[in-house]
Amino acid sequence: MSQQTAIADKVVLILAAMVHREPDTLEPGTRLFDDLGLDSTSALELLMKIEDETGIEFDQDTLEQHHFETVSSLVGYTLDQLDG
Repeated sequence: MSQQTAIADKVVLILAAMVHREPDTLEPGTRLFDDLGLDSTSALELLMKIEDETGIEFDQDTLEQHHFETVSSLVGYTLDQLDG
């Protein structure tokens, strides 16, 4: 398993735990706010948990609303921070 795959899986596990869902029910197109009920506070909490559990630090200057549209966009943003 590649590091990117491992991190992507970890992000999904963290998100699933936060919203009390099974990880396999979260599709790439699942919308974080509309489908899972996240709000700005829980989105910030999610980012902090991802940072804590993966060691990836997010650059707040690059963080934008569209990074929180779907599971896929969140994973993509996380992986971008890994490479960045």
